Amino acid sequence: MSLLFDEIVSCNRCELRNFSKQIAERRVRRFHSWDYWGKPLPGFGDEKAKLLIVGLAPAAHGGNRTGRVFTGDSSGEWVIKGLYELGLSNLEKSTSKEDQLVLRGVYLTNSVKCVPPKNKPNSIEILICRPFLEREISMLNELKVILVLGRIAFSSVVSVLKLECSFSHGKVCEGPITLVSSYHPSMQNTRTGRLTWDSWIEVLRKAKVLAGL
Repeated sequence: MSLLFDEIVSCNRCELRNFSKQIAERRVRRFHSWDYWGKPLPGFGDEKAKLLIVGLAPAAHGGNRTGRVFTGDSSGEWVIKGLYELGLSNLEKSTSKEDQLVLRGVYLTNSVKCVPPKNKPNSIEILICRPFLEREISMLNELKVILVLGRIAFSSVVSVLKLECSFSHGKVCEGPITLVSSYHPSMQNTRTGRLTWDSWIEVLRKAKVLAGL
């Protein structure tokens, strides 16, 4: 994984790297003292994972700031807290890559490795990142289940796995690797109630059971 990590971090194949850097240079007031990561963001977790969780892209002031996926933003809070409740994380909340977070049987990544404007990558940017996702999947030799968060992650994973499947929350698609779909735990979904905590834990538990964790 270390070679792939370095390749992702050094990627400059599209303008999203520059956009991530611009956000890192501007920062926001509440994180003004932070030295932002501001580069493409690799995955993180157990390299013997049976469960892979795939999100959309790093949050501008979450992963793009902290240098670790699902760390330092509201979506990350839901992911890590959910994993903690199910015994798959040693921490209930992750705030920085120095906080000693350890995941058991789980690996986290995004379909797009840099922050996209308005959190909406275009089709070319998604395609440019797809080989990285494909390699991450292929290098997780014990992988049994992929939990996808949102339609963009779903489309990317379906393309990599060559599955014929439609997206709906909680849906399971069988294949060599089982695919489980969920709404993304973004503030847009959690604040409106489209994704509730109970429904999030339910789909996360389903993925855990299918993975044999």
